[in-house]
Amino acid sequence: MNKPVLVIATYNPNKAAELKAGLAGLGFEILLLSNFTGCFRVEEDGTTFSANAIKKARAAFAFTGYPSLADDSGLEVAALNGAPGVYSHRFAGQDSDDANNALLLEKLAGMPPDRRQARFRCVLALVWGSNQEVTVEGTCSGIILTAPRGAGGFGYDPLFYLPELGRTMAEITREEKYHVSHRGRAVGKLRQMLKAGYFCPQITPEDRTKIESS
Repeated sequence: MNKPVLVIATYNPNKAAELKAGLAGLGFEILLLSNFTGCFRVEEDGTTFSANAIKKARAAFAFTGYPSLADDSGLEVAALNGAPGVYSHRFAGQDSDDANNALLLEKLAGMPPDRRQARFRCVLALVWGSNQEVTVEGTCSGIILTAPRGAGGFGYDPLFYLPELGRTMAEITREEKYHVSHRGRAVGKLRQMLKAGYFCPQITPEDRTKIESS
């Protein structure tokens, strides 16, 4: 019997890898947008993470016909009134991690540690039919350093210090990141829902049994 298909609606290879790893063992065949010829990019013009995630998941479901999972996430800095927020990926006016990090450091220059609190926030949207969708959210709190540390991760990870671990997001292992990151926490919530068989009615009873027992 073929596995039920779940599409991860992103072109970001780092996000795709994290989401795919988080959904491993649930009995799904995971496909990416790159598996579908002619799939288009969605303009992320929403004012909230939830709006962008839902828009991308709906578009992917409409195009592929399969249950589709989309992510929208970013960094919220308290001293910047929640910025860069939904504009995290284009904070510096371009999709460049180095440029975004440089601008963040510039805006926080001279601020003491107690004014550099921030959080990563992730919203996942799963759409599996008309008016059949759900969102889950995960957050991770930390402090923005004055200089990057670590060679792992992506985005703002080298600047995002985790006090409980004494390392930045770019210095921890992939397994550690799954357990503490905003995306890992959101995926964990969704994973429990999928294992309980709440969503994706296209899944047969036999497939649901396999998922619940995984």
